[in-house]
Amino acid sequence: MITLDTISRSFGDKQVLHDLSFSIGAGRMTGFVGSNGSGKTTTMRIILGVLAADSGRITVDGETITPAHRSAIGYMPEERGLYPKMPIIDQLIYLARFHGLSRHSARRRGLELLEQLDLGGKPSDNLEAVSLGNQQKVQIAAALIHRPRALVLDEPFSGLDPVAVERTLEVLKDFADTGAPVLFSSHQLDLVERLVDDLIIIDGGRLVANGTADELRSQRSTPEWILQTDADMGWVREIPDITVIEFDGNWVRFAAPNPDAAEAVLHQAITVSSVKSFAPHTVALNRLFQEVTQA
Repeated sequence: MITLDTISRSFGDKQVLHDLSFSIGAGRMTGFVGSNGSGKTTTMRIILGVLAADSGRITVDGETITPAHRSAIGYMPEERGLYPKMPIIDQLIYLARFHGLSRHSARRRGLELLEQLDLGGKPSDNLEAVSLGNQQKVQIAAALIHRPRALVLDEPFSGLDPVAVERTLEVLKDFADTGAPVLFSSHQLDLVERLVDDLIIIDGGRLVANGTADELRSQRSTPEWILQTDADMGWVREIPDITVIEFDGNWVRFAAPNPDAAEAVLHQAITVSSVKSFAPHTVALNRLFQEVTQA
C-alpha cells in the first residue's frame, strides 16, 4: 500500500496541493479524477520523486518511501517520452536494462508485453512509424517492462480506440490481480467507472471524495429509482418528497430521500395500474463528479 499523508506543494506563491491524504491499496485499481489543473500530475510526480513535496509524508507499507521503492514503481507520464526514431523493442530493452534486467530477459519481457497489447507484429518498427494509439500502448509497455511492484499512470487511455482500450484494460487488471497497487488518472469517466475498485476525486488541489464508487454514491447522491407501468403516471409529481428527474408517460425516473418514500410511489402505482418494472437507478460517475466538485 502506498499512502500519502498531508502532502502540500506550491509553485511560487500558488499553492497547488493542500494537505492531500489518500492510500492506494494493494491489488486495487484506484482512479484519480479531477479537472485540468486540479493537481493530479503534480501528485503523481511527487509520488515518483520527480517533484518534492513542501510538506507531508509518503509511505510504502508503513515505511517512508525510498529511491528503491520508487524504482519499483512503473510510471507512465501524460507526455510521451520515448524516442520516435528508435525501434520499439530496442527502447523497451534499453529501459529495462536501467532496472537491472539482462538483455535477453529484457527482450523476452518486451516481446511478451507487445504481444499482450496487440503489438506483436511491430517490435522492429520505429516508434514514429506506428499510430498515436499504438505509441500510447508502447508507453504502457515501458511502464511495465521491469515487472514493477506498483503502477502510476497519467491518462493511460488517451488516444486509444475502443478495441485498444479493452485490451489495455485487460492488461492492467491482470497486473492489479498480482496484488500490486495501481493509480491512474483519466478524463474518460465511463472507463474509470468500469475499471476502478477505489476512486479519489480532487478539486483545486484538495481531496473532495475518496472511496468506492458505491460508497461515494451513497454519501453524495439522493437515491434514484426507475418505475414503469402500463398507464400514465402524472400523479407521481404530487407525492411529497419526490423529485421527478425524467418522465415519459408510463415511465419515470425519480429521486427519493429514503426507501420508504420510494416504496410509497410503488404502492400508489400498484393501486392505479399494473407495474412492469421498479428498480434503483445507478448514478453515473460523471454526475457524481459534478456533484462533489461543484459542492
